[in-house]
Amino acid sequence: MIINSIKDCAVLNNGLEMPWLGFGVFQIDDGQKVKQAVLSALEVGYRSIDTAAVYKNEVGVGEALRESGIPREDIFLTTKVWNSDMRASRAMAAFEESLERLGTDYVDLYLVHWPVAGHYGETWQVLEEIYGNGRVKAIGVSNFQIHHLEDILRNGHIVPAVNQIEFHPLLVQPDLLQFCQEHEIQVEAWSPLMQGEIVDVPVVQKLAEKYGKTPAQIALRWNLQHDVVTIPKSVRPHRIAENADIFDFALADADMKLLDVLDEGKRVGPDPNNFNF
Repeated sequence: MIINSIKDCAVLNNGLEMPWLGFGVFQIDDGQKVKQAVLSALEVGYRSIDTAAVYKNEVGVGEALRESGIPREDIFLTTKVWNSDMRASRAMAAFEESLERLGTDYVDLYLVHWPVAGHYGETWQVLEEIYGNGRVKAIGVSNFQIHHLEDILRNGHIVPAVNQIEFHPLLVQPDLLQFCQEHEIQVEAWSPLMQGEIVDVPVVQKLAEKYGKTPAQIALRWNLQHDVVTIPKSVRPHRIAENADIFDFALADADMKLLDVLDEGKRVGPDPNNFNF
């Protein structure tokens, strides 16, 4: 698919449109800091905002959405149920609390944040219920590997619309990508810039010189050309704008392959098969 504008959207398996490029707010403090970051993103043209209960900044995100003056229906809002709420069998209460903090009566996408063993199946049933009563437009998962997804597909009634995973040139996970494509599960990338480490990768630096772009822009364009929704994060207005300036060029197939072969299974975040939080 050719993606030429920040307004371009992926179509999820239930027909809902989700912007290909979104804005993440992980590790941005609540209050004025996150509010200003989100307002800067919206001003540039982002229309997808990704937060989570555990980020503890839903209040500021909600304030920014209201202060922006942009109609709620024009913004794609994602949040997530946290692990402790799953373990306590309080996913429904957690959802209500997220709505209250965000100051909205629905979210566009609600995700199971991590595949907590023994609990994500029950949590998925709650998300199906929330979806059924219309207070979320789509439900999905985050950090799910193939065996987790197979479990959901086997025991659930709704195919996840999205699987948000760590994805960048050093962690491609081609088998997981293919599985999601085959089951019409849209892959979304978190940490697409490897928490800033991508700028130090020599191949990325060389391509940045070739295309007259920054290393971050090269990596983000690579994401989109893999048909992966991506949500870079920054608190600096010029970086927020820079990350969105990726629609006036395309990487050649040969250059895509140069980045693909960098894959070494390197994670900058936790392993979904081995985490203790």
